[in-house]
Amino acid sequence: MIKIGLTGGIGSGKSTVARIFEVLGVPVYYADDAAKRVMNENAEVRQNLIKHFGNESYTAEGLLNRAYISSQVFGNPEKLALLNSISHPATIADSEQWMARQTTPFAIKEAALLFESGSAGSLDYIIGVYSPTPLRILRTMHRDNISREDVLQRMKRQISETVKMKLCDFVVVNDEQELLIPQVVGLREKFEGLIV
Repeated sequence: MIKIGLTGGIGSGKSTVARIFEVLGVPVYYADDAAKRVMNENAEVRQNLIKHFGNESYTAEGLLNRAYISSQVFGNPEKLALLNSISHPATIADSEQWMARQTTPFAIKEAALLFESGSAGSLDYIIGVYSPTPLRILRTMHRDNISREDVLQRMKRQISETVKMKLCDFVVVNDEQELLIPQVVGLREKFEGLIV
């Protein structure tokens, strides 16, 4: 089975591209959603979060207190690195187990931090979703109801879009000028052609 990564900067439209692949019958692993699930369900991850971030890491109902964790790591590179060192390995392991269960010719792992987390190495090909920075800022401000400064702060945590796209094997352009569906269909056909 061909293992494909799908990445791009915040607001680039990764999830939109992933959903198009899903409609075309390609299984997609959403790393962000999985990380939240892992932080709720993985006992070792829970223990480490409580150890390093305190009992407030989880609500009275036992669910991850995302607002609290976000407040702890926002603007604090050391705490963010600590959080990533706890959550990334467990999420990567979860994604590898998910990939192993797939029975289709190829499957996709969608993740913003594919290169930053080190998980790109276990994938056969990487698709990047490119959008111009001003468009990414506007989309994220609208989607998350946050300020331009908050978006720029989040962007600083990711490698530059130019570098990220150079690291990818394929690039989908999501600039509201080029049509997305034909680009995704073309990639699906390309991957089908690689299957022996």
